[in-house]
This record gives sequence, C-alpha cells and structure tokens, in this order.
Amino acid sequence: MGKHAGEPASGGFACWKHVVIHCFRREEGYSFRETENRLEYMTALLEVLDIEEGDVPDFTTLNKSFDRFKMWVWRALLRVSAQQHPQSGHVALDSTFFDRGHASAYYRTRSVS
Repeated sequence: MGKHAGEPASGGFACWKHVVIHCFRREEGYSFRETENRLEYMTALLEVLDIEEGDVPDFTTLNKSFDRFKMWVWRALLRVSAQQHPQSGHVALDSTFFDRGHASAYYRTRSVS
C-alpha cells in the first residue's frame, strides 16, 4: 500500500481500512449499500478496524474509494493470498478479462491446415 497506507484518505479512514472493507464486501458478496448496513452490526470487525459504530463509512464513500485504488494494490493482495495456499503446479489464472475466443479460433484454424 506504500508509505501512506496508514494515513487517512482525504480526512477519512486509512487506506488499509478501505481495502479490508472491500475484501469483506467481495468475500460476502454484498453491494456497497449492504456492506454499510452489515458493518453497523458487526462489532468484532469494527473493533479490528478501530471504527466506532456510528462512524461506518457511507456506501458512496466505499464506492469512490474502490475506484481510487490502483490495480497494483489488488494484484499484490492476489499474490499474497495465492501464496497462502498449497501449490499443485497445475494452476491457471486469467484476470485480464480479455476475450480470447477470436485468437483461439484463429490458432485452431491455422494449426489444422
């Protein structure tokens, strides 16, 4: 997260707190609005994040902070989480969302000829 990870983003919460909330949101499959409501009642998570019950960030704040994070933050989290699991040597991951259908059809046509 860099040297400014513990500093509040524009007077709000520290960057690492936003990342934890986004990871929680994605893991549980909540929308931004649902995340705000769920956090109000999850006192254990609020204690870990050192957030008071009435100070839960608004869902619009969460939405904006999600868009502000650079891709390298999410790649670093993916790399760290992937290293925590045993590796079998037979893993493929594609997070580019690049449509490979056209390239695969072209290769298949070329290789058959």
